[in-house]
Amino acid sequence: MRTDSSPGIDPTAAKLGALPAREHLPAGSGSGDGSVPVLDVVVPVHNEEKDLGACVHRLHAHLVRTFPYRFRITVADNASTDTTPQVAHRLTTELPGVGYFRLEQKGRGRALRAVWSASDAPILAYMDVDLSTDLNALLPLVAPLISGHSDLAIGSRLSRSSRVVRGPKREFISRAYNMILRGSLQARFSDAQCGFKAIRRDVAQVLLPLVEDTGWFFDTEMLVLAERAGLRIHEVPVDWVDDPNSTVHIVKTATDDLKGVWRVGRALATGSLPLDRLARPFGDDPRDRQLPGVPKGLARQLVGFCVVGGLSTLLNLALYSGFRTFAGVQPANALALLVCAFVNTAANRRLTFGIRGRDKAVRHQAQGLVIFGIGLALTSGSLAALDAASAHPAHSTELAVLIAANLAATVLRFLLFRAWVFPGERATSVTQAAPSVSTPVPNPQVPQAWDDATVPMTPVRGHDPHLDPRNQR
Repeated sequence: MRTDSSPGIDPTAAKLGALPAREHLPAGSGSGDGSVPVLDVVVPVHNEEKDLGACVHRLHAHLVRTFPYRFRITVADNASTDTTPQVAHRLTTELPGVGYFRLEQKGRGRALRAVWSASDAPILAYMDVDLSTDLNALLPLVAPLISGHSDLAIGSRLSRSSRVVRGPKREFISRAYNMILRGSLQARFSDAQCGFKAIRRDVAQVLLPLVEDTGWFFDTEMLVLAERAGLRIHEVPVDWVDDPNSTVHIVKTATDDLKGVWRVGRALATGSLPLDRLARPFGDDPRDRQLPGVPKGLARQLVGFCVVGGLSTLLNLALYSGFRTFAGVQPANALALLVCAFVNTAANRRLTFGIRGRDKAVRHQAQGLVIFGIGLALTSGSLAALDAASAHPAHSTELAVLIAANLAATVLRFLLFRAWVFPGERATSVTQAAPSVSTPVPNPQVPQAWDDATVPMTPVRGHDPHLDPRNQR
């Protein structure tokens, strides 16, 4: 895999801490006598003494039989109080390439963050101990990450081609939860909670410090942030059979998830998450190409500005009609434009020009007020001209004049936004990324909830090629 010092990386991108270009892992990775595996599959457990042994034996046999790279299976024990530690230690002596990691605090997200942060494998995955997901989906899950096509991969039980066996209660909860994510956080992935996911290690190094949750919401938060940052998420339809003996507390988990949705949604709305640490490009992104005579980002900015402008116009007309019931023409127009000015500037700042955080927000609003003054002069002048031409114009005529004046003011507003208020702000926000992928810079706005990641990994036996049945040929 590429690192910051690898040949072919743009020195500027490396210096700024942008994630390196995705590349296919070299042919032969994980073969030979090297001790670093290509894939590290984490199985998070809490009091799973009954299922752990059968799970790891079945998973190990499947990987030996089907996976063409070196692998490791890591049992991530988060504060088990039964004989799970003894079972796990026995597995490390029975099976080559099986490791054990112990945390004294409970939480699936905490366990995954700790093991993934300490792992040296370029591809990191996890699956639930009940192995509800058919293991034949494991290679399709990690293949896009190995090839360099995608950044994260998830199993989906809600794909049309998935085959799922579970009760109506869990089916309803799962689909309702994903509908909430789509409606509140604009998530486009189909299944947030399927316990079958993988991520590239270089992405995990930068993404995990931004994820605050340590429990069941960890998956959702990671996926939402990755999607908002522009990372590519690959979905794999899976065959899945519900575990009737699952110990998950549905009500508590649902409550915690809804709290997490609120927290993440608020952080995204205020721009307090430094998602520019996950800056692109990952390879040859066609959106980064320079075309002669076409300003960079103009098409996307025009679309965003038109959407914001259309909504602002509707808001302005609604406010004007409301204010007109108790005020004259000019006061009603001035009040409506003033309210819309603040909303319009904030929306264009975030949606059209992609600026997050509060830096220069006051200055941008002040400049927006100047543009508001110009728009007010245009619309007020139009209404004054209408009043001079007709003593008692109809309300519909007033609205028509306002629409025409607002269209002219909108064109002028876009030009002033692009040339004066937000010149080059999009590029500036990207250049402020973290200085290094391998050593993410702490951010006071991001909770550093992954102290467990500093716990050293328990030494494990490597995947001995002489014990691998695939080499007995």
